[in-house]
Amino acid sequence: QVQLVESGGGSVEPGGSLRLSCTASGFNMGYYDIGWFRQVPGKDREGVSCISNSYGTRYYADFVKGRFTISRGNAQTVYLQMNNLQPEDTGVYYCGAVQDITRICILSDSKEYSTWGQGTQVTVSS
Repeated sequence: QVQLVESGGGSVEPGGSLRLSCTASGFNMGYYDIGWFRQVPGKDREGVSCISNSYGTRYYADFVKGRFTISRGNAQTVYLQMNNLQPEDTGVYYCGAVQDITRICILSDSKEYSTWGQGTQVTVSS
């Protein structure tokens, strides 16, 4: 069974850091693009960062550039290191996966991703 599980969310003060993990079971992440998206109530899911299959090309939304870093751990885990968190980063963070052979991954449309985790809550407040 193909499954993704996010972990690592929590509550931090502005300027703090968190590392989110996206762990896969039932498939080899190396053949998949992995995207991190976030969502707040009443808004669409927005792309934060993605990493393409084995090529490892990385993309970031402008609002996280210089603060967030996406990386692959072992074959079954992708991380999102989030530094200098701000209140506007608050939301539920989801990872999505899609099998892809190109060098690029998509941040602009969450519908490109076929498999999703359950999400992990990130709250940034003082």
